[in-house]
Parts: sequence; structure tokens; C-alpha cells
Amino acid sequence: MPNTELTLKRDVSSFRMIALGTWKTTKDPSVYGSLALEVDKALEYIEEFRAKTGRRLTLTHLMAKAVGMTLAEMPDANAILRFNRIYLRKDVDIFFQVMMTDPQTGQIDLSGLTIRHADQKSIVEIADEFQRVADRVRAGKDEEKEATRKTFKSLPGFAVGWILDLISILIYGLNLDLRRFGLPRDPFGSVMVTNIGSLGLEEAYVPLVPYSRVPLLLAMGSVKKEPVVNEETDAIEIKRVMRLFATFDHRVLDGAHAAKMSKTLKQVFADPWASFGAIPEGVAEAAEAS
Repeated sequence: MPNTELTLKRDVSSFRMIALGTWKTTKDPSVYGSLALEVDKALEYIEEFRAKTGRRLTLTHLMAKAVGMTLAEMPDANAILRFNRIYLRKDVDIFFQVMMTDPQTGQIDLSGLTIRHADQKSIVEIADEFQRVADRVRAGKDEEKEATRKTFKSLPGFAVGWILDLISILIYGLNLDLRRFGLPRDPFGSVMVTNIGSLGLEEAYVPLVPYSRVPLLLAMGSVKKEPVVNEETDAIEIKRVMRLFATFDHRVLDGAHAAKMSKTLKQVFADPWASFGAIPEGVAEAAEAS
């Protein structure tokens, strides 16, 4: 009689196959921290933006721009580890996880999209690009990502980790552009962001993904009302707060980086009109025309 009665799970999603091949050691450089962001002003900005432009702006879109701005101000945090040495990136690219349903099995799966040059793009450009790419990914029409998902679903479990490590060495360690072989260029960017709040979760810390070489991962919690002390009057006020949960690689980043980035993010969300720019007039007509 076996120690535990077990049944092999055979209908494993592509993301789960990749996850099984990713984490295999307890030697973990992860550091965790959280930041409470007051988002009343950001939600007012979103409401006004939607009314004026007809676009469905979200906190996720604002986070893309905010993180891009933060890394532009803190270039030392926009880094990658190669052969035990730190290299700084020239571009600020933000990767977002996207939940989707496998069109064949109906299982919930995870994919992603990358906003390139997030620090340079306007909120309108980010919102439009995010919606366009996310819709294509969820519909299974992104040929590159669909090919990757199908490949990993078909691989034997023991080979997944080796292949992920090999790909990481080729595209990040050796810095080779292998798009001609079907491997995307720098698919994970500078930071990985996931909106757990959209699932109704208030808090969670996400693990580092070794093969991605991304040293910073952020999880956006759900928005809820909390009592907050006004620092100027000491009065207790009810504010809408979203907590941001960070996991970072201590080999690349430390508390000094985290403190400066936290300060920048708070400043950005405290005055979104100043941070993201005035909401453009007449964009709604352009959106309808397109």
C-alpha cells in the first residue's frame, strides 16, 4: 500500500507546465515588501478620462505608466543579472500577466503582454495598446504566444526546466536575438506586474521567475476603504487604498532602491493630472472613428 493515494493530473495547462519547470531550489534571493497607495485621486482621474475619451482606462494602465516613470527616475533598478554581473537596460518595458481560457480545454491559463517603452508612451497609447493586445491574447489570436503555449503543453515534464534554462541562457545570458527561430525578443521586460485585485484578492506576493531574469515583480491588490491619518491635520479620514506587493531579487535591488521607488509611486498617484498629463479633449471621436 502506498504512503498516499495519488492520481496523476494529466490535463495540465501550459502555464502550469512552465511553472513546474521553473522552481527547483531553496536558494532564494527574494525580498518582500508592500506599499499602501491612496487611489482616490487616481479613480477620479480614471472616471474623468473615461467620460472624456470613451476609453476604458483602469488602474492597471495607470500602473504601467507609473512603473515606467519610476524606473526612468531610478535607472539602477532597470537591470538584469548576467553571469553574476548587473547590466542596466536601455528601455523600460513592463510585462503584465493576462488571464485567459484555453480554447480547447476550457481551463484557466495565464499568458502575458509587454508594454514597450512604457515611460515614453502616453496614457492613451498605453490604454489602447493594452486593450488591443490583451483582447488578441485572450482570443487565442496571438500566434507567437499560442505557439509557445502549445509547445510547452506537449513537452514531457522532465524536459521543461532544461528547455527554460537553455532559452534563458541564449536570450538573456548570451543576449542573442532568436526571433528568426520563433523565440520572442525580451518577452518579460524590466518588471512583471499582475493585478490580483481583479480576482478579488486583497494581497499576495508573487515568486521570482528565474528564467525571465526579471528582478522585480509587483502584485496589485484590490481597492478597499481604510481609515487613514491625515499627516497635516492628524485627523482620521476614510480613503480608498490599494496595496502593492513587491518581490525583488536582493542580488540586484535593495532597500534603498525600494524606498526611492515607493516615494515616486506615491507622488505619482497623489496627483495623477500632474503625473500623467491633462486628459486630452476630442480623443473620444478618434476612438469611435477607429
